Amino acid sequence: MAIDKCGKILIVDDNEDVLLSLNMLLKPHVEAVRVINTPERIIDFMDSFKPDVILLDMNFHRDAISGEEGYEWLDKILKHNPKSVVLFITAYVDTEKAVRAIKAGAIDFIPKPWDKKKLLDTVKSAVELSKERKRNINNQKQYTITEVSPQEAFARFIGECPAILDFKAQIKRVASTDANVLITGENGTGKDVVAHALHHLSARNTKPFVNIDLGCIPENLFESELFGYEKGAFTDAKGAKEGRVESANEGTLFLDEIGNLNLQTQQKLLTMIEKRQTQRIGSNEVNNVDVRILAATNANLCKKVGEGEFRQDLFYRLNTIELHLPPLRERGEDIILLAEHFLNIYSGKYSVGKVVLGASAKKKLMQHTWPGNVRELQHCIERSIMLNDKPELSAEDIRLETSSTASASYLTIGGIENVESLNLQTLEREAIKRAISLSNGNLTQAAEMLGITRFALYRKIEKLGI
Repeated sequence: MAIDKCGKILIVDDNEDVLLSLNMLLKPHVEAVRVINTPERIIDFMDSFKPDVILLDMNFHRDAISGEEGYEWLDKILKHNPKSVVLFITAYVDTEKAVRAIKAGAIDFIPKPWDKKKLLDTVKSAVELSKERKRNINNQKQYTITEVSPQEAFARFIGECPAILDFKAQIKRVASTDANVLITGENGTGKDVVAHALHHLSARNTKPFVNIDLGCIPENLFESELFGYEKGAFTDAKGAKEGRVESANEGTLFLDEIGNLNLQTQQKLLTMIEKRQTQRIGSNEVNNVDVRILAATNANLCKKVGEGEFRQDLFYRLNTIELHLPPLRERGEDIILLAEHFLNIYSGKYSVGKVVLGASAKKKLMQHTWPGNVRELQHCIERSIMLNDKPELSAEDIRLETSSTASASYLTIGGIENVESLNLQTLEREAIKRAISLSNGNLTQAAEMLGITRFALYRKIEKLGI
């Protein structure tokens, strides 16, 4: 599988045969490859070569299986550049080591011996993650400025059931105010779509819309992302950086997964909201800002307040108005409307001509509970288009295993019993732990067992505290 000649790879291993083999395998597929046989040169190559992905052996001079040197060098790499994407190379991996590596900041393992296709897929995904991190964290400004009509604002908000029609009416009423809005709902319901609609229908629609997904940013970077920093404020601050709050001035700041904010950053966000001022890390200068805040979460913030994990005063500031998105399973025929919408999108994307849903396919879609909501349905339809070449899809063409939740594919792993008594998070946690165990710590294989992407698995491991 080609990687379209994108990405620079640094390989660090004391085995010359491994270096030669990996270099020969990856060179035709990537932009550039560098190999070194000692970890002491890693930092120099990070500064000069600037790799997108580092393939790091876990053992050099000590015992052959502990991996302690790998963890030590991973720590040094991430201290030098927290955005680094590191893949461990090892012949010895188990569940404990896999979970420890993920928590330490590694992305995945490349086992010895490796499967060529899986290795290329792993490196390809790692390159994509590296570029995404650079876009999300390095960009000085990330916002859109557009003027749209109410019809265009709702173009992505498909639905005609009573609950959604009422929800759209609420959006129109709330958008005309300048109140902060808390958007709640299950994962995959489309909270980001609501945020864009609120901005586009507001008086701020010609100003910046700045989106920050707090679920994808390491906790130690929350503050610098929100408020920015001055050159020299900390070790890696080699230049000044404008925070997202500053970027959103006079416009809208959308804080997705707000429940992930730590208490220290919650306090600073509250101060910003109350004083309408922001201050970069390492600066004494205070800047006035005028932003409307939209926040979204699938967590129960009231419960988090009660448990001391979320500030009550900040909750009230964010929750001036709450909009709750209904789950897809409660939206009736909207399931078919959305499915047909995605059919049109993906049949065009993959150039397969017009594709329609047969009666049996519609029945199957309507009977499914959609725990992953609209996102799950979107992935389901895309997968069905990719795996079939029929002008009409039947029930057998609709594959319901998804990347968004612990659905049928999760239940087959480890024979979990009495699932009715388990909530979704408990089910996910047990299934993920079982999959990691069954795959002997190989996260790529574990993700395949669960029917999710490797990086979705990485996020779930962090989120669920495994």
